[in-house]
Amino acid sequence: MAATAGWLIARPAGAILREGFRRFNAGFASATNAYTRAVGGLLRVSVLVLVVYAGMLVVTYRCFTVAAKGFIPAQDMGYLYAAVQLPDAASIERTRAAVDHAQQIAMGMRGVKHTMAIAGSAFGIGASGSNFGMIILILDDFAKRNKPELYGTEIAATLRARCLAEMPEAMVSVLPPPPIRGIGRSGGFKFMVEDRKDAGVKTLQAQTDNLVQKGNAMRKPNQRTPLLVGLFSVFRANAPQLYVDLNRAQCMTMDVPLADAFNTLQIYLGSRYVNDFNRFGRTWQVVVQADAKFRNQVEDVKLLRVRNRQGAMVPIGALADVREVNGPFILTRYNMYPAAAINGNAGPGVSSGQAIDLMQQLADSELLPAMRCEWTELAYLELQAGNTAMWIFTLAVVMVFLVLAAQYESWSLPLAVILVVPMCLLSAIAGVMIARSDVNIFTQIGFVVLVGLASKNAILIVEFAKRQREDGMPRREAVLAACKLRLRPIIMTSFAFILGVIPLLIAHGAGAEMRRTLGTAVFSGMLGVTLFGIFLTPVFFNVIDWLGESRWFAPPRTRRVGKILLLAVILVIFWPFALLWLIARLCARRNARPASSDQPNEEK
Repeated sequence: MAATAGWLIARPAGAILREGFRRFNAGFASATNAYTRAVGGLLRVSVLVLVVYAGMLVVTYRCFTVAAKGFIPAQDMGYLYAAVQLPDAASIERTRAAVDHAQQIAMGMRGVKHTMAIAGSAFGIGASGSNFGMIILILDDFAKRNKPELYGTEIAATLRARCLAEMPEAMVSVLPPPPIRGIGRSGGFKFMVEDRKDAGVKTLQAQTDNLVQKGNAMRKPNQRTPLLVGLFSVFRANAPQLYVDLNRAQCMTMDVPLADAFNTLQIYLGSRYVNDFNRFGRTWQVVVQADAKFRNQVEDVKLLRVRNRQGAMVPIGALADVREVNGPFILTRYNMYPAAAINGNAGPGVSSGQAIDLMQQLADSELLPAMRCEWTELAYLELQAGNTAMWIFTLAVVMVFLVLAAQYESWSLPLAVILVVPMCLLSAIAGVMIARSDVNIFTQIGFVVLVGLASKNAILIVEFAKRQREDGMPRREAVLAACKLRLRPIIMTSFAFILGVIPLLIAHGAGAEMRRTLGTAVFSGMLGVTLFGIFLTPVFFNVIDWLGESRWFAPPRTRRVGKILLLAVILVIFWPFALLWLIARLCARRNARPASSDQPNEEK
């Protein structure tokens, strides 16, 4: 029964497939003929094609210079940081209430799974104190956050706006985690303002606050979209403090060593590590510190006692005065200078490279001559990297050219292959700009991948045309025959790759930002270079083959000089690999000699 049903279904299905394949082949044959006629027309106006190609090279350079630059795209890692900062010297109870308020706002938002709140410390921005708090937001699984408004960046923007509207008593900064764990405490950029001429901490805070205020106020022309978001600084120059002024003369009078007096203040008010001990299968630290109820008030400091050389206990109040002063709460030194850190993020549609340029321009125009700025963490690495990847792209092109030159033993034919490579750069950058993305490290990796893919398509045409020319076929007929015969494999392999990167183009979930960036560059680059390559490569081969037979390059002496130069360049570039190959061959022969001596000698 099943065999009969299969037989009944197979015949109409086979007929449908045969008809479909027949129509496809007929349509493709018509397209191939039209393509061959178009190439024939381009061969007649080769000079005009080269002029248009030169114009496209200029457009490629222009697009690359104006395209947004980046480094590593911000990623949705499934969690966020929210740093809560209250006015200076705010009590821990007030900070805890503000943190609880922000936590309630976060828990009421879609996409947030649960939160963990900490009062008294904000390690995401490197600050600790009674006026700092921290909330770690764990987001829902990626499968539950398919909509764009539930992405990590959108949740952060929504939480930032709600806290700004509902919590006027505190400043809440929502930060993503760093794209590379271990480089920085949070995502975005970090900018250091340095006091190079000892202008003072008050001037340093004034300059820092001015940059933060004007940076947050920057907007796109004729738009309300911010260019920079979430700029803040934890540096404060006038935080209330207690200053313990130890009277040295009084310590000498009462025979109290200064070191003991300072150790007493450190141990009771701060803490001091003593040693370790093992218990219950674990190692425990012994840390000495006064109980909280004995160090809550200013009067408690004066009641602390220190032992003098006679063994008597002397109260600190008899040796020191305690008074209230204002000073910097956190004093950071960067490159040996007093510095204040500014954290921030790029606005919507603004790349990290553009954010760095905007912040640098703002600092150059606003900072006093006594102040200087430095970049740190991931922004510093981005500036250090620069255009390194484009040098790698250039070296990849040179490497492909030299390999093809060694294979064809010619300078000219590889040139017909390599000339189409810049078109993949133009197509990839155009795709990145259409997607409103930036040229980052993953895009640049895609550029290197496209070098080989673009060369592959050109080789299919150049290789067959070269063989046809060696068989005596005229130049024009050889080029047209190569185009007609190689169009199908070019289209087949190119679209197989293009369709294969579509999952990268529409990726979602963990690491989707990196996959989409790479997929966009490779998809658009391969699509464009396939279109450009099938029309430009025949023209390049036709012109270069004509030049090779001209009176400037056809003489045997010129060809011999070209081969010698080619061999010299290849040896200069590849001599390390040749040396390794020679050493491997010598080692192989040396290992083979004992084995050959053990063979019996038939003549004996």
